[in-house]
Amino acid sequence: MRTFTRSRTRLAVVTVAVTGTVMAGTAVALSAQAATAGCSVVYSMASQWSGGFTANVSITNLGDPVTSWTLTWSYTAGQQITQAWNATTTQSGGQVTARNLSYNGSIATNASTSFGFNGSWNNSSNPTPAAFTLNGTACTGGVTGSPTPASPAPTSASPSPSRTSSPTPSISATPSTSPTGSDWTTYHKNNARDGNATDLAALSTLSIAWNAALDGNVYGQPLVVKGRVYAATENDTVYELNPTSGAVVWSTHVGTPVSLSTLPCGNINPLGITSTMVYDPATNRLFAVAETTGGMHTLFGLNATTGAVEVQAEVEPPLGTPNAHLQRPALTLLNGRIYIAFGGLLGDCAQYVGSVVSLTTAGTARLSYAVPTTREGAVWGTAGPAVMGTTQLYSVGNGEATSGAYDGSDSVIALSPELQRTDFFAPTDWATQNARDADLGSMSPALVGQFVYADGKAGIGYVLRQGNLGGIGGEVSQLNNGCRAFGGSAVSGNTIYLPCSSGPRAVTISSTGTATELWRAPTSVTAAGSPTIGGGAVWWVDYNGGVLYALNPGTGAVLAQIRIGAAPHFASPTLSGNRAYIGTNAGVTAVNGA
Repeated sequence: MRTFTRSRTRLAVVTVAVTGTVMAGTAVALSAQAATAGCSVVYSMASQWSGGFTANVSITNLGDPVTSWTLTWSYTAGQQITQAWNATTTQSGGQVTARNLSYNGSIATNASTSFGFNGSWNNSSNPTPAAFTLNGTACTGGVTGSPTPASPAPTSASPSPSRTSSPTPSISATPSTSPTGSDWTTYHKNNARDGNATDLAALSTLSIAWNAALDGNVYGQPLVVKGRVYAATENDTVYELNPTSGAVVWSTHVGTPVSLSTLPCGNINPLGITSTMVYDPATNRLFAVAETTGGMHTLFGLNATTGAVEVQAEVEPPLGTPNAHLQRPALTLLNGRIYIAFGGLLGDCAQYVGSVVSLTTAGTARLSYAVPTTREGAVWGTAGPAVMGTTQLYSVGNGEATSGAYDGSDSVIALSPELQRTDFFAPTDWATQNARDADLGSMSPALVGQFVYADGKAGIGYVLRQGNLGGIGGEVSQLNNGCRAFGGSAVSGNTIYLPCSSGPRAVTISSTGTATELWRAPTSVTAAGSPTIGGGAVWWVDYNGGVLYALNPGTGAVLAQIRIGAAPHFASPTLSGNRAYIGTNAGVTAVNGA
């Protein structure tokens, strides 16, 4: 077994807020133009290891609103910032200057923003900065003048200490009151993958609650369990975040991610934890699959309360070269087992074969299924399988065969709990689709009433029967509407909301299995992320433009939108209480008003 570190080595993990007295950072003043000034800074050491560290900085504005900010502080022990996110940083000697980016310069009264960075240190001393200034004003911990009334927003409380794998003292913090909301323990809330949060608060004015700067891109959906927020990064780190402030409660670094330069192809750099985790209430564990140096894949089961690794097991795909495989599909928990699907890297290079691997939640009793093709046949739909009863439905990408006997690729397959294929569907022109890389593998299947809806790169939707997928060419109906679908869909009643590359669309399925397009979003809405539903809206992320949209479920009209910053491909909002949580290229963003 490979070893892991929790918050790397995490020396007593310094996480302190300062108001007046110098500890981890003092309250920060506003710009000279503001009538009143005052705010607080939380400087938290997320992780520390030999020669390096990761720190997060959270600013809460207690005075009048500001439209831009510059934060400065000094290091006294030779620390150097090497990489920052959610801010630009410059350094001259020990003096550090951090400035906002285009999307996080405005901070309303009582609102917060945050950024983070990696740095180097001398392995001897890494003291917390003694003081901060904001927009040229020294931090005093108080508020000068009478603040202009403004709508309250969550403040950044002192985050709870990061956990440590050795008995190192840590600083206690008062827990924050969590926003109320239902659990979101797996991709799109449940194993049906419908993404429908029926108890979400009604849509209201959208605002940024917080931005949590983490140590890498967050490709998977954040999870919400009992008011706690969890996320995993491509730097192979799992986090619990304070739901009120976004501060790190604990973080566990499970390994060293893979550099893109060492892979045969691909586009994620570094490559670590890509898929959405799953939470098991029976064991109180979060399960994540990490890719680590050498292209190895490992299942980790972490205690959701402490971050301690309790399960660690190899889950290499059964065929092909391990480092040619990408574990993108969401993990699935079913009857005490974790199911893990594999596809290939961008570019379809080297020797990979699509597959599904399963272990118990104790990391034992391995099972596997491999697509019966000589190469490719990726199982890579972001949502993972849609589960009906104990049967899992996966979409499979193009395989090696472009003529002759069918090779099990370009299909929707039904797998038993023992990972035996029990049913399948493939288009009549599967060989042509294989040759053109125009297969069904790009979107996970969707359960719509008594039917299954499958779509992919060809722009054709197929309606299938749940109990009899139909084999080759046995669909109930087709919808040739040009929707090239990537990711996961959302379902409410007989309506499916599709992640089309050209923008959001909705399709209805009649009782006889006829598919009809209900609407297309305005051409100005180019959101191609994977939608979720709640609060009287359908939520979509434009991951390239960095915008979260709330659309009318019946018409596709834009109800609200807010900038969240650039996000990874196929990003999908998690909905709980009155919040949307989105994984971004910088960490996690929480949006009020969902």
